[in-house]
Amino acid sequence: MKNTEPLVEVWRGPFRESLHRGHAVIWDAGGDIVAAWGDPDAVILPRSSCKMVQALPLVESGAAEAYGLTDAQLALACASHQGAHVHTDMVAAWLADLGLSEEALRCGPQMPNDRDARNELIRGYREPGQSHNNCSGKHSGFLTLGRHLGAGPEYVDTDHPVQRAVKAVFEEVTGEDSPGHGIDGCSAPNFACTMTGLARAMAGFAAATGDGGARDQAQFRLTRAMAAYPHLVAGEGRACTILMRAMNGRASIKTGAEAVFVGILTEQKLGIAVKIEDGTTRGAEAVITQLLIGAGVLAADHPAAIRYRHGPILNRRGIETGAYRISDSLAGWRL
Repeated sequence: MKNTEPLVEVWRGPFRESLHRGHAVIWDAGGDIVAAWGDPDAVILPRSSCKMVQALPLVESGAAEAYGLTDAQLALACASHQGAHVHTDMVAAWLADLGLSEEALRCGPQMPNDRDARNELIRGYREPGQSHNNCSGKHSGFLTLGRHLGAGPEYVDTDHPVQRAVKAVFEEVTGEDSPGHGIDGCSAPNFACTMTGLARAMAGFAAATGDGGARDQAQFRLTRAMAAYPHLVAGEGRACTILMRAMNGRASIKTGAEAVFVGILTEQKLGIAVKIEDGTTRGAEAVITQLLIGAGVLAADHPAAIRYRHGPILNRRGIETGAYRISDSLAGWRL
């Protein structure tokens, strides 16, 4: 990946142990780059950071209304969840409403990241199911859209009507023809775009008022659902949930694998896209936190902001051994 910029340093005592390089773009819904670091034209796979885009056809098509989906379910459709009972129980109920079982999912089983759920499986000598997969909410949405379209069961196939709808919407909101796709960890296609395209897409969500056409109303509803149910979008102990709670609904954020992070700032009508070159999540979390602070939607002295922007790095005895340092160019940015 070319033209990355140093964004986050990791220090232990007087020594810099690591350096996270990457890209970040802030896009205004009016059609301009507000700020950028690295290469705004870098092509990336947004991974799970774009789940709200993948959920757009679910709402825009009328499927969500036809099947009476709640805002909580829409938040889960945008989620990379922990596999806690609050997540898996909702997936099970959603599938039951469709007259389907877990076998209809195509995301594959995953050991839950939620400690209690994981320990419960281990103690019961049980294997994880597909509902534990962090993408099972998104896939429940895909199944709902597929049912609404009268399409077949293999909804993750690239030429399936569900994925054709996702690609069409993805290219429209990013303002780009996708150069291709990779297969995500949950088996669904993940379409590539530029950093600017991803930020542009998020700005579109940020500018939605709910008073426009089907696209505007769908973007508005999904964004507000995420902000209203941060525990469903990720889970306890996760940056997405913790930071959204800290902002009290002023912004929606979403992480993706390989250190992608996006932000939807509804007050400022801004979209943010972050990608750390080495794929390390801590770097992406530090950068998105700093940008949220710079945009004025997250208080710099909030414990969540301190946690993800600064650290500190503690050893197993609770002794502070190091911290993160944000680059001067990033730390100095203010909206």
